[in-house]
Amino acid sequence: MSLFDAAKAVRENAYSPYSQFKVGAAIRTTSGAIFAGCNVENVAYPEGTCAEAGAIAAMIAAGETEIAEVLVIADSPQPVTPCGGCRQKLAEFAAPEVEIALAGLSGETQRMRMSDLLPGAFAPAHLER
Repeated sequence: MSLFDAAKAVRENAYSPYSQFKVGAAIRTTSGAIFAGCNVENVAYPEGTCAEAGAIAAMIAAGETEIAEVLVIADSPQPVTPCGGCRQKLAEFAAPEVEIALAGLSGETQRMRMSDLLPGAFAPAHLER
């Protein structure tokens, strides 16, 4: 299954009764496994979960920790990028050169590297003494 197909399929399961804005995300790890997630809203808005966070949680639950590629999909006229929090979450597991694809329902529309999506990401090296 392609990242596009995985993200598009899981997007259909998004729980978005408040915004009506469904988002899907799929991650391919360095082992080749694919993990997908969708947004899950909550009536208390800050308590929702983004699609990227769901895909990362599935990846971690399966024992994987290295992202090789990401695709985010939404039904939007403009490519939808991950929110700021998800950019940092992705950067935890994706090297700066990892490609992030942004797509609409009809196909991929844009690609960027992790380092372009979140320049100057906070990293483990910042914690070294």
